[in-house]
Order: sequence, then C-alpha cells, then structure tokens
Amino acid sequence: MKLENVLKNFHPKSPTFDNVAGCTSPDRLTGTDIMAAVGMTESQAEFGMAAFLAKNDVSEEDKFSTVEALTQYALKVAPKLVRKAAGKKLGYCLIVLARMAFEDYARSAGSVCQCSACRGKGLIYKMKDVVKHPGIMTLEGETIIDPNIREELVGELCQDCNGKGQLTNRCRCKGRGKVLDEAQTELQGAPVFKDCPRCAGRGFNRVPSSVAYNAIRHLVPDLTQSSWSRNWKPFYEKLASKCFIEESAAEQAFRKVTK
Repeated sequence: MKLENVLKNFHPKSPTFDNVAGCTSPDRLTGTDIMAAVGMTESQAEFGMAAFLAKNDVSEEDKFSTVEALTQYALKVAPKLVRKAAGKKLGYCLIVLARMAFEDYARSAGSVCQCSACRGKGLIYKMKDVVKHPGIMTLEGETIIDPNIREELVGELCQDCNGKGQLTNRCRCKGRGKVLDEAQTELQGAPVFKDCPRCAGRGFNRVPSSVAYNAIRHLVPDLTQSSWSRNWKPFYEKLASKCFIEESAAEQAFRKVTK
C-alpha cells in the first residue's frame, strides 16, 4: 500500500448514499488498520513520516517536529568551514537553513505562498491625492469654487497577486511539467511534448538558493558569494535531500507493514 493513501484517512469525504456496495473482502484494510500501520511506521521512520505528513499539511505539529529534526541533523553534519564562518550564530543559521530546506522540500505545483508585495492583504496602501470635490468653473474657464483635493491613504490592487494575497508556486507550464516541442511537432506532424525547461519537468519552481544566501547574510554579514557557493550551498542542498531520503525510508517501512 502506498503512503499517499494514508492522506484519505486524514481528509475523509462526505458519505455517499447509492446502490453500490462497499468492499467486503476480509483482507481489506480498515481505517483502524491503517492508523495502526501509521503508528508502526512512525516507530521505524519517525523523521520521514513527520516530514511526509507536514508536507501535506496534516498538522502544524508535524512541521515543527520536522524542522527540529532537520536542525538536529544539520548540527551533526555541518562542515567545519560553515561552523567557522557562522561562529556564535551557528544555531540561528542552522534553524534558518532547516526551515528553508523544508519549504523547498514541501513545495508542489498546488502549493501557495503569501504575496511579499502586499503581505497577504491583496491591497497596497499608498498616500495619494484624492479629489473630494472637482470644483465649479464657468464656461469661460473662470474658477468659482476651487477643487477640494486631500492627501489620503489609498489601497490599490496588488498587481503581483491580482488581489488574491497569495502566489502559486506553479510553473508557467501550469504544473504539468510538459510543454509542446514546436520543432518536433512541426517535423512529425503530431503533438510532441518535452520536459519544461524552466522547471525541469517538476511542474513548480524550487526556492532559489539566493534567497537562503540573503537570509544568512543578515546573520553573517561577512559571508561572500564565493564562500556560499563553495561551502554553504552544498550543505543547504544536502538538508533538502535529507527530507526526500527520510520520506523514501518511511514509504518502504509503510509498504512492509501493510504488505
């Protein structure tokens, strides 16, 4: 049984009433059996199970436990040059890297993030001149009453998120990971698709490493771009890979339990 089937028990659908009988096989797994299998899997691969549940927004507690476990792992495998460059700020740097590595791991084509331009409000407030009264003028252009213009705080629609307050991580390929290969399509006379060159077939854009670099720069101002690329970036990518490795271990453990 696949691990992704567990999510159905955390987000059950409403009951439907029809004339189709449910599965009555004695070998079928009930909800109680699946929850027991989840508990057994957590005892064998706690990190991976927590990461999988946190990735699918099952609970906030799983997110905190995953970041905490990833921080503890980062503390064990942090390179010497990273420790030396961070100094007394090593703990804060590892927490930042662990959080960003988890966000990179948890991204998908359907995930969304808060718009940084409007901070999730959908509107951007600016001081602008507002015409309260246009004034009155004669046909000859003489002003009888001057226009009443005041400077007020005005909310404008955020152009980045179009007023939604959220941005999707989906690529321009609309999350499919495939785009039309125009050259091969014209050559063969039939639609030919290829992996999206922007997202490498994932369907979403990963968190740029420059974002993590700028975050660490606030804690370690002397960190250079060359030092980041040589020492910090491989370490940061290793943390993101750790989540995938632990999820794979949890997947294998769950298959054995439900076999």
